[in-house]
Amino acid sequence: MSLPKEKAWFAAKRYGYGWGLPKRWQGWLVLGAYCVSIAVAALLLMPARPLAFAISMFVGTAVLVAICAWKGETPKWHWGDSNEPKAGQGAKARPGKSDGSA
Repeated sequence: MSLPKEKAWFAAKRYGYGWGLPKRWQGWLVLGAYCVSIAVAALLLMPARPLAFAISMFVGTAVLVAICAWKGETPKWHWGDSNEPKAGQGAKARPGKSDGSA
């Protein structure tokens, strides 16, 4: 149920699985609200009610992940740019250094 790349609020990560930083202002708003909710929960719940704090963190994170899945790019495993070598394939030759000597 993800959005197309052009309309997605959250970009897919370049390496690994999931989402990276937001691409649009709506994503930044969601991420900011999540950060504020963490701060408010920490100030109000953490010293006296650690279980309530843990539950609020779980619920807030679940909501953030649900919004990322709904409004972000399709999450899939990424190995970086397609023109970069994958692990075990060696590095590209640098211009001007063909044999490795100085």
